[in-house]
Order: sequence, then structure tokens, then C-alpha cells
Amino acid sequence: MTVIDAGPVGEFRIAPSILSADFGNLGYDVERIDAETDWLHVDVMDGHFVPNVSIGPPVVASLRRYSSRFFDCHLMMSEPGRYLEAFARSGANGCTVHVEVGGTAQLIEDARALGLRVGLAANPDTPFHAVAPFLGDIDLLLLMTVFPGFGGQSFMAEVMEKVEEARREVDRNSLALDIEVDGGIDVATAPIAVRAGANVLVAGSAIFAREDPLAAAAALRAAAVSALT
Repeated sequence: MTVIDAGPVGEFRIAPSILSADFGNLGYDVERIDAETDWLHVDVMDGHFVPNVSIGPPVVASLRRYSSRFFDCHLMMSEPGRYLEAFARSGANGCTVHVEVGGTAQLIEDARALGLRVGLAANPDTPFHAVAPFLGDIDLLLLMTVFPGFGGQSFMAEVMEKVEEARREVDRNSLALDIEVDGGIDVATAPIAVRAGANVLVAGSAIFAREDPLAAAAALRAAAVSALT
């Protein structure tokens, strides 16, 4: 595993999602937005947990030639435990699994044993109480603001209530935990998510689908930072 520090917990970060990048020129797309990238978000889909298929460990390994950023791998998979070691070997720095697949405590333990930074994700319709028992055991909580599977979906503002609840719990208990949102994040919705308590913003089409992805990422950062002041 390539050891790369995620940076201070709670720090604001932009994590471009390669799901919306050009897979025929993936290395180039990743390199050209590097200056506005804090983490690189890698969407992994198995065609079972979500109705789409994306990439696997070999692609993660190949991306290491083009980026020295923290690789934030989101495993949208029914059996993520079978692949944690392969992702760790390929250069993943953090792996996020979904609470909906079950076996959460064991998955957290297995990921931790591999030296991975551990994330736990929840779909929009999954209540906060499903992830609450694990907050002290993880490094990142990913609250999906769309149903996972496809890029370009509309932001679900109703999830902000859950983000606010998570932020209150994290702050109340002084937990070392990042709160990440993913889905429909753009210059209009980023400030909403930040004000609700998210500190890591995943954005795909709002960056890679633009004519100038680097400028788009910079604009997204500026919009989000404006909500912090």
C-alpha cells in the first residue's frame, strides 16, 4: 500500500470523483485537476449493490503513476470484505464500505488491520441511527446525497438533516471524524453541504464534465469556502 497522509481530520477538502472523468484518458484527467485536488475519490461499483459497474484494483494501481493524492475509495459493493486487501495493495489509502451490506464491525476491523483509513457510507434513505454506533471506530462518514450508481444525479437536500445530526454528534463527542457528502455537489449545493457540517465534498460531473475542469474545481472550492466565513 502507498502510504499517504489524509491530512488533519476536519479540514475542508475537495475530492474529485473519477466516475465522471474520461476513462480513455483517465491519467490525463486526473493530472490536470491536481492543483485543486485534496483527495481523489475512486468509485467502485460491482453491478450488484448498485446497478452499474466501474473499476477495480488494477485501475487504482495504474492511477498511482499520475497522482500522489490520498485515494479515497468508495466501495459500492455487496461483498467489500473480499476485496479490501486487493485495494490496499493497489494503492488505496482509504476504503469506505456501506452500512447497508452488514457485517460492519468486521469490515471496519479488517480494513484497519490492512492499514487503511476506514470510512462508512449510508444511502439517502438509511437513517442516522444505522451508522451512529460506529462513529467512534471510523475515520470518515460518507452520507450519500444521491442514490449511488450513476453520476450526474440531482442533489437531495433532505439529506442535510442527517448531515447536521452527524455534525452535532461528532462535535458533541469530540470525534476525530471527517464528514463527506457525495452526489449532486456543485457551486450551488456545496455551500449548503458545508453549512450543514460536511467538510469533504465529492464532485464528479461538476468538475470533469466542464470545459475547463481545473477552473470548475477552483470555482467549487471558492463557493464552498464562502460558506465557512
